[in-house]
Amino acid sequence: MSHDLAKLAKERGIRYFMISFTDLFGYQRAKLVPAAAIADIQKDGAGFAGFATWLDMTPAHPDMLGMADPAGMIQLPWKPEVAWVPADCAMENKPVSQSPRVVLKNLVSKAASMGLRVKTGVECEFFLVNPDGTAISDAADYASKPCYDQQALMRRYDVIAEICDYMLELGWEPYQNDHEDANGQFEMNWIFDDVLLTADRHSFFKFMAKSVAEKHGMRATFMPKPFMALTGNGCHAHISVWDAATGKTNMFADKTDEMGLSKQGYNFLGGIMKHAESLAAITNPTVNSYKRINAPRTISGATWSPNSVTWTGNNRTHMVRVPGPGRFELRLPDGAANPYLLQAVILAAGLDGIENNCHPGKRYDIDMYQDGHTITDAPKLPLNLLDAIRNFDKDESLKQALGTEFSSAYIKLKNKEWNQFATHFTQWERDNTLDI
Repeated sequence: MSHDLAKLAKERGIRYFMISFTDLFGYQRAKLVPAAAIADIQKDGAGFAGFATWLDMTPAHPDMLGMADPAGMIQLPWKPEVAWVPADCAMENKPVSQSPRVVLKNLVSKAASMGLRVKTGVECEFFLVNPDGTAISDAADYASKPCYDQQALMRRYDVIAEICDYMLELGWEPYQNDHEDANGQFEMNWIFDDVLLTADRHSFFKFMAKSVAEKHGMRATFMPKPFMALTGNGCHAHISVWDAATGKTNMFADKTDEMGLSKQGYNFLGGIMKHAESLAAITNPTVNSYKRINAPRTISGATWSPNSVTWTGNNRTHMVRVPGPGRFELRLPDGAANPYLLQAVILAAGLDGIENNCHPGKRYDIDMYQDGHTITDAPKLPLNLLDAIRNFDKDESLKQALGTEFSSAYIKLKNKEWNQFATHFTQWERDNTLDI
């Protein structure tokens, strides 16, 4: 594909380009640029005021420029006259170090310098709800065990099939769609690939799912726990590492190992386990996130989310499972995870594990939902966002790996978010303390 956006506009009938970046809180920001102006914008960047988004900047900062990455361009299948282009943020001719896509690209470069190419796939779960978000969109979807519900899936065929058709058209190789464990919840899967490509597609998928849902009079939400008694939205990540030269040799695979993992694979997993209590601030980045990973049993009988730092074989009740040779699944992240920071923190923790020869610790093969109380030596995941932020702030090696400017900005803004939440009065407080 040509990297000349003006040329692509003429070839493909593109009238507008969305120059898009993702801020620290995962919100997508964009400028809509007419094709007639795209040549100059591609050269000089689209201008943004960083302070107006969730970045640690002030109104006095210079213009922040979104520098389009044409390699990531995606023409909107539902509106082909518009093309979405991910951008890297720059200011005064330097990359903005706190920008999530820049953070990820720095870690991709570090992995390459170690001869490694990290590939991931994500399992995006979302609810289809009514426009104001107060209830699921399908009143007939009320079974206590709705997972894989054939009728409920087909009642939302128009939405799910439209999104899947678009992924097929885009060459993402989607391979299955299902009704998930909660009423009104769905998951759509496409093939794994290099972490930057996966992050761009993850970002676009959220935009696409929301857009298609709106077209059909619904709302797609990736909120971690939108309904108290229902299973929350996870964003499980499947991780493998390949050789940097060809990307075809799985560096995690070892046929002689019981789990099919190489020493390097165990070390990478060891880094994830070592940093789990602090990386949760990024994989589970909202106040609501901790309603999912510390939830009581749901209507279906299980939360399908972890609350302890444990790993296992092919067993979905742990934070990490090894479902097959040469890869593992991190089940901690939720739907609020920033697509770029999710991949970045996986790299940061895993590469630290390789560099420091980390071991993942004891493997547990028990049912954590039934017998987790028998394990007394495994760390617990944070109970709330504040604990996660504090853990992250104490993890100097992880902060350094992600970049000190990014880490400082993230901690500052997340502490501000927590403080705003802490000043919010809830109906629960009134119900329980008004007459105390």
